[in-house]
Amino acid sequence: MNEILLKGGQIYDGTGRKPYTADLLIRGDRIAKIGRDLAVSGSAVSFNLDGLSVTPGFIDIHRHCDKEPLLPKNENRPGYGSVLLRQGITSVVTGNCGISMYPLNPDSSAADQMRSYYAPVLGDIAPFKKIVNYEAYLKDLGKVSLPVNTGSMIGMGAVRIAVKGFSDAPFTLREIRQCQEIISTALSQGALGVSIGLMYLPECWETPEELGEILKPLGRKGRILTTHIRGEGDSLVKSIEEVLKIAEIAGCRLEISHFKSCGIRNWGTTLRKAIRLIEDARSAGQDVSCDFYPYNCGSTTLMSLVPPQFVNGDIRQALQKLQTETGLREFRSLLGQTFPDWDNYAVSLGLDRVVLSAVSCEENRPLLGQNITQIARTRCQGDEAAALAELLVSENGAAAAIIQSMDAADVDTVAVLPYSLLISDAIYADTDCPHPRMFGAFPHFLHDFSVKRKLLPLSKAIAKMTKMPALRMGIQERGEIKEGYFADLNVFDPDHFCDHADYTAPLELASGLDYCFVNGKLTVRNDCVLSEENGLLLKA
Repeated sequence: MNEILLKGGQIYDGTGRKPYTADLLIRGDRIAKIGRDLAVSGSAVSFNLDGLSVTPGFIDIHRHCDKEPLLPKNENRPGYGSVLLRQGITSVVTGNCGISMYPLNPDSSAADQMRSYYAPVLGDIAPFKKIVNYEAYLKDLGKVSLPVNTGSMIGMGAVRIAVKGFSDAPFTLREIRQCQEIISTALSQGALGVSIGLMYLPECWETPEELGEILKPLGRKGRILTTHIRGEGDSLVKSIEEVLKIAEIAGCRLEISHFKSCGIRNWGTTLRKAIRLIEDARSAGQDVSCDFYPYNCGSTTLMSLVPPQFVNGDIRQALQKLQTETGLREFRSLLGQTFPDWDNYAVSLGLDRVVLSAVSCEENRPLLGQNITQIARTRCQGDEAAALAELLVSENGAAAAIIQSMDAADVDTVAVLPYSLLISDAIYADTDCPHPRMFGAFPHFLHDFSVKRKLLPLSKAIAKMTKMPALRMGIQERGEIKEGYFADLNVFDPDHFCDHADYTAPLELASGLDYCFVNGKLTVRNDCVLSEENGLLLKA
């Protein structure tokens, strides 16, 4: 069995404890020994790590790269695996925000509508029509070489669409049982958990009582519920209360995804109220934590800016309505209103903070990087509602946007919470203008939050990227430097490991990673990716 000796590195073990200097012996795919002056075989390969830090491989539990491992490489841009590995990410979890490629509604029309609606997040998933359930997804992943370890959840939005399409009608008892059966089957096959996306259609029509009942298999299996809450602005506190109730009814652990406060009038105030709710629940014994990405801009579908009342359970009909004078008047009126159970970013932020980031129509490509207000001036005589409607119709609802929605001070507040952990929330719309978090979230967090601004010690920051996400998702024997654990390891100088992607140049790869090992195999050396074939499937 091959042996690799890492000599004299400063070990950040992932627990948050202070680092220590030691040698580390890799044997096969595992960490065999940790100590000083370790005995090794004559064939062992040695690396002298004086002055370098050793961490567990980073774990991104919230990335919308569901289809990416199944795609052929695109030679015109950095490969899917390279983007991850250059950041030191060795494990990812897909199926977030209620959005997954599976299950599929047997009605092809409903399935096609789902694919179109999810395209701004997952990209084009039409070529994968044979992936009808979680088992089929696992089977396809098992046929390809994975660059990093890959686990997945099942999205409740996709489950709902599979059972009742985009209807806004309440669940029947029969439909609840159907959803439970789909979820139970996926969990028994190894799904790490279930995600919900209450901001998105058609999940915005669900009640806590319905979801709590549907998600009871999670509680029985001891798996986690991750939640894109209903509102992250004016209704943030109410939305946190809602998901706490859902998890309580289901009897399951809860992860609040990309926890933040959106909307200018909410900055600095509403977040503190939401934190108190979470901490009260934790004090009362509820197993709840949250995660965040280290930027003050988000990214989502352009369709998510359309009031659910306008869609009324039928996206195609809503897009047709936008092409009529009557429909446009209704749309314009709704964009100027506030709603108790839905955040209207047109009001709370302004459409000048919504930047077009992904389109499929060639005629709209010159608009990438412009906000809706700018687009309205050049195309619709300043009429923002008409400009937004025109984009939605021409893109069949499948466009994405970067939204300047958060205050940097609020992001810092979440980052230092002892129970928060790091994610990227990278979305994979087909675009050359993604959010920079796709290429740089993990080194950006380390370099900006710990090395540069010293908001939290490096050991604590590393814990938020390693052991904490592993524990939340039930990923076994990863996320910590410990004898017997899988040898997913990063080696770098914290002063030199950093990101380069920003909003003007989002495709820049991170740099400064001396070595990365995935399952004991040397995968990156001096920023050169040596292999994209060392990952394994992760199952609960």
